[in-house]
Amino acid sequence: MSTTRPQRVRVPWRVVTSTHYGDAALAVYVKIAGLGLRREGCEAGVRYLSGLLGMSRSGVERALTQLMRPAPDDDVVELVSYRRTLPGGRGTTAVRRVRTTGSREPFVWVPTTAPEALNARQLRAYTAISYAVATGHPLSLTELGDILRHRSGKRAGQPLSDTAVRRILTGLEGLGWITVDRRAGHQGRHAYTVHERPTQLTLAAADLEEGSGGDLDDGSHATEEAPTTDSPDDATAGGFIRRRRDQVVARGPVENPVIPAVFRRPYAGPELTLALRIWEVLAPVQVLTAGLTQWQARKVGCEVGRQLNAGCEPERLRARLTARFASTEPVRSPYGWLTKAGLVRRGCGLADCESGVIWRTGARCAVCADLRDDRRRPPPTPEPGPPPGPEPAAWHECADCGAPAREPLPGGLCGPCRPPASARRLG
Repeated sequence: MSTTRPQRVRVPWRVVTSTHYGDAALAVYVKIAGLGLRREGCEAGVRYLSGLLGMSRSGVERALTQLMRPAPDDDVVELVSYRRTLPGGRGTTAVRRVRTTGSREPFVWVPTTAPEALNARQLRAYTAISYAVATGHPLSLTELGDILRHRSGKRAGQPLSDTAVRRILTGLEGLGWITVDRRAGHQGRHAYTVHERPTQLTLAAADLEEGSGGDLDDGSHATEEAPTTDSPDDATAGGFIRRRRDQVVARGPVENPVIPAVFRRPYAGPELTLALRIWEVLAPVQVLTAGLTQWQARKVGCEVGRQLNAGCEPERLRARLTARFASTEPVRSPYGWLTKAGLVRRGCGLADCESGVIWRTGARCAVCADLRDDRRRPPPTPEPGPPPGPEPAAWHECADCGAPAREPLPGGLCGPCRPPASARRLG
């Protein structure tokens, strides 16, 4: 690998953090700034830039429009384009130049080869990490997600989630542009090492079957480079297969073999690190915390940190754990006891109430005493209601058809079931 430093350009920090510029605008800015270091400025056209950056022409044009328009927050124009016309009246490519940054304006150095190797979102993340490393700021995933943000769709303008940020960091680390020391920084944050060129190993001459040059450090054997070899649209470049190859696709069902537990890779991630204030709170129950898994210890630490951030004193938490652990029988489930009994605050709604005692003064809590007295009082005697009214009259039923009647029925039969008077006389 060559020891010479790659070409770099100064990128204003406002271009990285402003929501006015999309991800493509940062890549276009870096490439135009690099090409503009020549005396004649950047004469590259939209077609050349789109091929160089792997973007569509419309995407490059939108990025140029954003850079050439005044920003809505501070009216700063980052890019100026000068149109030119030949004496014969024919048009030629415009000359573009970036704005000269001030001496006190925040900026970040970015290699000019980074936009060609990284996509637009990876480039913005790489630039933000470079600025954080240069300024010594311990960058968190939330801060990085707030810089990246969604640029389109229904969630446009919202920060990226920690999961999406981790995916971007994994891609940058896999390409060799950064090195991530997970949870090795301030307060358990990641520590980053930024590389000005990817740290991937290059192929030796023997692996290339003695191609154009015998040694990569000696460069090409050509005495003069063709001007078209710098363009990605070069049609004479060989080594590309234009026809589509036949892909071999598995047609039958595929069974995933079960990997035995002996061959499974053990967990090799970073060890759990908790803040010193949390370890001081958990000191009385170190016998229980020693048997916790990393996931359980993280949950317990989050609960302790939540109560400390809410204003609970560390001495109060330690006294609570000490008293309850001393008055508890042998604990069978350390995690369950810590989360369901040891760390749970008992008492009324007052913040200073600790199991019926005011923590700051040691006096009995009056609210808890009133609640206990209310529970001990007998329930109030219900007030006597109005006197009961007369009982409703009983219903009478016909002995034959069962029809109801309010009045007693003569002979136990209703009118329709009763025989006529002539029949009664004859009988």
